[in-house]
Amino acid sequence: METPETRITNVELSQKMKSSFLDYAMSVIVARALPDVRDGLKPVNRRILYGMDQLGVTPDKPYKKSARIVGDVMGKYHPHGDASIYEAMVRMAQDFSYRYLLVDGHGNFGSVDGDGAAAMRYTEARLSKIALEMLRDINKDTVDFSPNYDGTEREPVVLPSRIPNLLLNGATGIAVGMATNIPPHNLSEVISAIHILMKNPDASVNKLMEALPGPDFPTGGIVMGKSGIRHAYETGRGNIVVRAKVDIEEDRHGKQTIIATELPYMVNKAKLIERIADLVRDKRISGITAINDESDREGMRIVIEIRRDASAEVVLNNLYKMTLMQTSYSFNMLAISDGAPKVLSLKEILNNYLDYQVDVITRRTRFNLKKAQARAHILAGLLVALDHIDHVIQIIRSSKTGEIAKQQLIDNFDLDDKQAQAILDMRLVRLTGLERGKITDEHQKLLEQIKDYEDILNNHERVNSIIYNELLEIQKKFGDERRTELMVGEITNIEDEDLIEAKNVTMTLTHNGYIKRIPTDDFKTQNRGGRGIKGMGVNQDDFIEHLLVGSTHDLLLFFTTAGKVYSMKAYEVPEYGRSAKGIPIVNLLQLGEHEKIQTVLDISDTDEVADKDLFFTTKQGTVKRTPLAEFVNIRNNGLKALNLRDDDEVIKVSLVSATDNVIIGTHLGYAVSFKADAVRSMGRSATGVRGIKLRDQDFVIGADVLVPDGDVFVISEKGYGKRTPVSDYPIKGRGGKGIKTANVTAKNGPIVGLGVVMGDEDIMLITDQGVMIRFATNDVSQTGRVTLGVHLIRIDENAKVATMALVAKADDDEDEADATKPAPVDSSELE
Repeated sequence: METPETRITNVELSQKMKSSFLDYAMSVIVARALPDVRDGLKPVNRRILYGMDQLGVTPDKPYKKSARIVGDVMGKYHPHGDASIYEAMVRMAQDFSYRYLLVDGHGNFGSVDGDGAAAMRYTEARLSKIALEMLRDINKDTVDFSPNYDGTEREPVVLPSRIPNLLLNGATGIAVGMATNIPPHNLSEVISAIHILMKNPDASVNKLMEALPGPDFPTGGIVMGKSGIRHAYETGRGNIVVRAKVDIEEDRHGKQTIIATELPYMVNKAKLIERIADLVRDKRISGITAINDESDREGMRIVIEIRRDASAEVVLNNLYKMTLMQTSYSFNMLAISDGAPKVLSLKEILNNYLDYQVDVITRRTRFNLKKAQARAHILAGLLVALDHIDHVIQIIRSSKTGEIAKQQLIDNFDLDDKQAQAILDMRLVRLTGLERGKITDEHQKLLEQIKDYEDILNNHERVNSIIYNELLEIQKKFGDERRTELMVGEITNIEDEDLIEAKNVTMTLTHNGYIKRIPTDDFKTQNRGGRGIKGMGVNQDDFIEHLLVGSTHDLLLFFTTAGKVYSMKAYEVPEYGRSAKGIPIVNLLQLGEHEKIQTVLDISDTDEVADKDLFFTTKQGTVKRTPLAEFVNIRNNGLKALNLRDDDEVIKVSLVSATDNVIIGTHLGYAVSFKADAVRSMGRSATGVRGIKLRDQDFVIGADVLVPDGDVFVISEKGYGKRTPVSDYPIKGRGGKGIKTANVTAKNGPIVGLGVVMGDEDIMLITDQGVMIRFATNDVSQTGRVTLGVHLIRIDENAKVATMALVAKADDDEDEADATKPAPVDSSELE
């Protein structure tokens, strides 16, 4: 006798949890979240389309309330709640979600601004015309059917899907432990790729991409580059960058406006505008004065007004980096194939679709063959009856019952049960001559159809031809132009310098290590002899040592007294006002404990790195030439630039070519000139060779590259300077003591700067008290090598010139407050 104890079964809890979770996971994966590779639909989408078809809401019929459709689908096929069904149906009716709408919605089905659809009781829907291609031939035994959830109805396992829907509309879904993300594509391009594959089953992905170059999102946009697409098509996984489509318009006053007409796929327009407004309010993006949404039924139009003095390109790059105007779309082409989830390449998806269509066409042909054979069989019986109509009538009239008459017909004319029944059911009008002819013609046509169907089933090429031609008809009927633009060239991210406007700046570094960036336009050209304007605030024990003028996009190389080199972009130097002292350089570079920046070199984007060398000059007269390419990529903690002796330090690093001539000047007014290639090319850690033989108490103060037709400019501590033709400096071998380049006296003081000028640039001088002056080189007299020079800047008694820099000529007007008239050259100043 059974007892409660005997009905208890001991089960290991961990095993039960494992099996139950796996069952649940597979149910979610296969039956809910992932699309089938054959029709590209999840179960809920498939049930909606089939339910609408059964309900009769086809394109040629009036719309029906969405609530009626949802209720019918939920009651018969999908018992998971009306919200999930309606949400899926709404997406199939949104032209910004689906590339080819499967549901024709009437009413409010949401917007790209994130507005939700109206309640299902307010909206109406019906199948779209292209959706009929998903359901075509479904009643011809083209697909298998299975019982619904309660066994009272039958539903298709998969739709015939005469269109490659998985690629056309894509798919997004999250299952248990896996997810799918397949982008939408253009119908004409997908079908063209299928045709290529049908003609050449071994076609490569590159060949397929000639017809199908990439995704085609319903919202348009721009896909940047094709390598990510190719990788995704080859492996099933990959990433692409999608940008909004924008135009920059400029009015007659020079004010620029950014117009966005297309957004990346699945980007919420209202939230995007809100995000831009937040960034402007938080001052993370500057230059935007107004944002207006001018979108209407004709299309999208987001208008971003730019401040007159701002660059629209820089603002746009900031928008790309900080907002969803640029997004990354990740391919993960996961679908159900042969009942299991699988990541599929483009070729595998197309081959799966083709194999499925072969099965659909074969099953449809087999169905049509059986139907034709059955009808031909009936017509053959009718023709027998018509040939013996008198005998047939006699048998029927003499029979007491229909069953007896049927049996008599079977026995007398060798008919089967269906043929005999068809004769008994035949109307008398069929006995007329015209009707007899119709039966004969119909029978003949059926025999021809039967022969054709049998040929199709026995000839695989015929099946492929049917698929090819039917896809061609669909392409002609529903094909349209590509919406998403494919941009050549790879852009995976936006570099920081893309967000910075390229503009001319002045960078200064003080003796105590304070660095800052100042817009070059802050300094106006003055005539020589002027008092200058305050260029930088410094402490009493500090003065400016280095000044460079370049672009914010330039690469700065910092060479230290210890022979190491560091790098940063010019825009990474903080910008301050003229009177600010800047920020300690140690906050920007990882300098060693006893390291001090001695030379800063500006490498512009236009420099040919492969053809350039760095020419090192040290205080003790050592020189070295090293390829610039060895200094392009530098670690944060720096690199060793050259091997210095214990009593030496770096004075100047110049950018040279092997054919250049260089000049080295000393504190006591001597200079030596020689060819750069007189110094052989060396590695970064080499020490170098002798460049000039120094006299007692002398040291190197500067070096530069000699330019034909140029002048050598020198400046002394007391503000005296001059120009001397380059031709006055003979090219000799390296290592000599040099010749006089200036007459050093107590009046002008030792030489503090040397450089080569062409006469079309400006000169900037800075004193150790932070006073800066800028003037044209043409204002400086051209004199001989051993002269004193002319007075270029009036300085206080205890002050002295600290450094100089050669800059591009400015077009600014004179500063009325600080400029003075050009002072005539006093002959007593010349020696």
